[in-house]
Amino acid sequence: MSFTVRIGSRPSMLALAQAEWVRARLMRTMPGLAIEIVQIRTSGDRMTSASLAQIGGKGLFIRELEQALEAGKVDIAVHSMKDLPARLGPKFRIAAVPERENPRDALVVRSEGAAATSSGGGALAALASGARLGTSSARRRFEATRLRNDLTIVPLRGNVDTRLKRVADGELDAAILATAGLNRLGAHREEVELVELDERDFLPAGGQGALCIEATAGRPIGGAVELDDTVAALDNERAHREVAAERAFLAALGASCVSPVGVKATAANSGLAIRALLFSIDGTRNLSDELRDESAVLVTAGATTIEASERLGAVLADRMLAQGARLLLGDG
Repeated sequence: MSFTVRIGSRPSMLALAQAEWVRARLMRTMPGLAIEIVQIRTSGDRMTSASLAQIGGKGLFIRELEQALEAGKVDIAVHSMKDLPARLGPKFRIAAVPERENPRDALVVRSEGAAATSSGGGALAALASGARLGTSSARRRFEATRLRNDLTIVPLRGNVDTRLKRVADGELDAAILATAGLNRLGAHREEVELVELDERDFLPAGGQGALCIEATAGRPIGGAVELDDTVAALDNERAHREVAAERAFLAALGASCVSPVGVKATAANSGLAIRALLFSIDGTRNLSDELRDESAVLVTAGATTIEASERLGAVLADRMLAQGARLLLGDG
């Protein structure tokens, strides 16, 4: 097939690693396919000092990529799923959700630190009073201070290596990062250790650990059905079901990419469970709930598993809205 597939990607090391991961699997599915990774610098990449909440949220990491898709400069775009708004614009679609990486958060501590020998919440408990914990995520900040309100939270942006270095150099006593990004980069420093945090205390952001292959709506990728089928073959049903529920929950809740909300769906066989935790905008109050569908009672006649997953996420959002979720998020 004499066609070059152009993958749009942000220029960060993590984004390029993710795009290369997709490239390798496409070539495995269709040997001989020519694939080019096109680096596109986004607004979020250019604004490295301000917090995401101040500059418009994580949607800034996809705007220019979607513009390139619409203009035909790239055929697909690869994103971290958690960077996507809960509702895509009508001109775009999710072409595939590949297998999901570990969705949990990780605590990064210096190797000689006492926290390095602990796990889960114990790692956080081992930090000294007043320890400097790096994160720019409101969700992670509130989840941490709910357990340890004596910690000093320090804003943390920059690439993964920069964040690890701040801990290794002693500028920070610890930092919270996504385990998935660390795994995809193979990121590690001898001076630091990574401790996976317990999901019961640190519920991840919706879509964390998952990738999205985005394409334009209404036409096959590159105008070729064969290419569309090749990309669709990378879809992992379990991952897609989970993120469909999480994204539907966020959409029904009216949450943005930077709202202090954690939500995680877990698919197993035909069943699906989803749990959510959200905080007030000042972090002083929180609300949690969960829902499980083992009997497919929410599946209407003819509904796909993805549609049923979306329904479950929306039902959980409705339950939490009835409990005052919108007031907590500052929208009521």
